[in-house]
Amino acid sequence: MMSPVEKVGPVRSRAELLKSATGPALLTGRRPALTAVTDDRIAGIPVRRYLPKGAKPGRIAFFHGGGWMLGSVESHDILAATIAAESGHEVVSVDYRLAPEHPFPAGLEDCIAVTRAIAADGSVAVAGDSAGGNLAAVVANEVPVLAQFLMYPVTDSVAELPSHEHYATGHILTRDTIRHFRGAYAPDPATRATALVSPLRNPDLGHSAPAFIAVAQCDVLRDEGVAYAERLRGAGVEVTLTEFPGALHGFASLLGLREARAAVRNGSQWLASKLA
Repeated sequence: MMSPVEKVGPVRSRAELLKSATGPALLTGRRPALTAVTDDRIAGIPVRRYLPKGAKPGRIAFFHGGGWMLGSVESHDILAATIAAESGHEVVSVDYRLAPEHPFPAGLEDCIAVTRAIAADGSVAVAGDSAGGNLAAVVANEVPVLAQFLMYPVTDSVAELPSHEHYATGHILTRDTIRHFRGAYAPDPATRATALVSPLRNPDLGHSAPAFIAVAQCDVLRDEGVAYAERLRGAGVEVTLTEFPGALHGFASLLGLREARAAVRNGSQWLASKLA
């Protein structure tokens, strides 16, 4: 169990997250065999590229979770690699700038810049978990992409829907921690209400890409993911929403677990169908 970032600070929490990500394969799974894994820069931004065997045309821009404050291409290495292997498409994992050192819009600007650069080369989809799901959702509203795979995304940084109360403590991500993440990423409350931080508040979602949204039942963010799926559907966007009973926030990174493998496999193969 990680120490609360609001009590120990981002430096210690980043180290703890990386340590947990390199834990027993029984929980985290193993990086699948790929043709190449290389560190690179796109649009001047550090990325890690995962090229699967027999890669098909089209790429997936991946944005890691961690409350916009934690995480890296290292902490989400196995997840990004698994998406590449399951989809059959190259995945470009973006090492975007983190809060509080680099608050909004720094991290989002990095994600948009990389996605636009990839899109100039060919078709592109986006994927992300938690805060990375937030970034993917926003990017999908700002850049023409073919599809978005959102894992338990943050979609509203203003309101607290009922799941924030139901799962406030004792379920990995706490209500206090998500409040801390929100404040560090977007210190100005007015900014948190904009569509670039809270895509659920975007008044025009009709041009967003088709979405595959996976939510965990026992998660403060559960209701945000469901509400975003409903808003997209109401705007005429194709949506596949899957809820994993009993799952906790962050479960997709525990690829030793059957539920995580199913979520990532289904979402990745769905992305592949949209990139075909």
